[in-house]
Amino acid sequence: QVQLVESGGGLVQPGGSLRLSCAVSGNIERINAMAWYRQAPGNKRELVASISTDGGTNYEDSVKGRFTIFRDNAKNTVYLQMNSLKPEDTAVYYCNAERAYRWHYWGQGTQVTVSS
Repeated sequence: QVQLVESGGGLVQPGGSLRLSCAVSGNIERINAMAWYRQAPGNKRELVASISTDGGTNYEDSVKGRFTIFRDNAKNTVYLQMNSLKPEDTAVYYCNAERAYRWHYWGQGTQVTVSS
């Protein structure tokens, strides 16, 4: 099993920044990718950003240039730096781990609200 614990969500004004953290523990061997997803009310859960073990990253088009996914291997933590936030970024953000290209694990989610 893999355990994921997110933190860092909150309320921020448009144009502001937040950094989400995802602490990874448990059977972390063979994790091949980490990702952040989000789900707004009434919408499907969507991929926001992902990072592979070789450091390759991928972003959803609407967040390119504003969000950055990165990791600290020493701390077993993955981050999502979110800048220039917009009201449409409001959602519950979930951390995801893919293990052995097969199993997926999810965190409990953290609420991000962008509003004036």
